[in-house]
Amino acid sequence: MTAYTLVVMTNPVEGRADEYNDWYSNQHLSDVLRLPGVMAAQRFKIGEGFDGPHKYMALYQMETSDPAGVLAELTKRANTPEMPISEAMDRNVSMRLFEGITPLMKSE
Repeated sequence: MTAYTLVVMTNPVEGRADEYNDWYSNQHLSDVLRLPGVMAAQRFKIGEGFDGPHKYMALYQMETSDPAGVLAELTKRANTPEMPISEAMDRNVSMRLFEGITPLMKSE
């Protein structure tokens, strides 16, 4: 199995940030974690004093020998009862998949 990190950058629809954050944190992360191969998930918001096209990021840690299959299953489930997508999320989404090339290193 190979380690991958799926990086997803998103924004809420203007004026719907509370609804977007509630859905993403309390429903969507759990929906994605039900995908075979997805081991962990965490959300982030852009740091104060920084700017960019997206204000939020989710990282999904995957262990799989078939990353294309995991992404195909994600696409298949998206916007179905298994994985509803909130209207409060702006549809301008950026997704990138990164393959781990070193083991995870931690400070001592």
